[in-house]
Amino acid sequence: MSNVKGKVVVITGASSGIGEATARLLAEQGASIVLGARRTERLEALAAEIRSKGGAAEYCALDVTSKEQMDEFISFAKSKFGRVDVLVNNAGVMPLSPLEALKIDEWNRMIDVNIRGVLHGIAAGLPLMKQQGFGQFINVASVGAYSVTPTAAVYCATKYAVRAITDGLRMEVGGDIRVTLISPGVTESELADSITDEESREFMKEYRRIAIPASAIARSIQYAVEQPAEVDVSEIIVRPAASPY
Repeated sequence: MSNVKGKVVVITGASSGIGEATARLLAEQGASIVLGARRTERLEALAAEIRSKGGAAEYCALDVTSKEQMDEFISFAKSKFGRVDVLVNNAGVMPLSPLEALKIDEWNRMIDVNIRGVLHGIAAGLPLMKQQGFGQFINVASVGAYSVTPTAAVYCATKYAVRAITDGLRMEVGGDIRVTLISPGVTESELADSITDEESREFMKEYRRIAIPASAIARSIQYAVEQPAEVDVSEIIVRPAASPY
């Protein structure tokens, strides 16, 4: 029997891509899912789909850059299902551009969503997990957390930060709270849609020709979740077999 069945899994950035695929997969395995994102119409449709197949799903509007909304999101999950077993910090943005383009607003957006969003998730979820005596954080980073490419300096910096924060959290909590870093290579998603720099957009179209489906990352998240309570899968990198990056 899957160790996923019966768990309460909370997912940020659940309206598309990796978050959406993870919600579907874990719901099929018997988890109760709480969906969070800004696009509530997509969350409503996904929750309805999961319920139509016999699964359990709730949703809540969420902007991860707001600490207050993240607190409300975790409280909502607890009110619906009584606890939180897993928090998947998945929300992210990737408006790539050369540094000389000086797209400072986009830099700040990446910092706010990709770093502060994860920290807000930890700040909201950790007190509850400590009180429960169990839980798991799964933070989604990127292969950009291991090497930097042109036009991706700020994006990679945010993912290096997620990697550092995740490892620090793992060392600090230990024991009853598990901490996992999932680092996808190029994956089918809407991330590239936020690129406004034309040169970077064209490069990314070529780069993403060998993208793997979001379901591949969802399966890696499932693997981390379904391990016995005493087993912590600390880090997984998943990339296309044909990718040199």
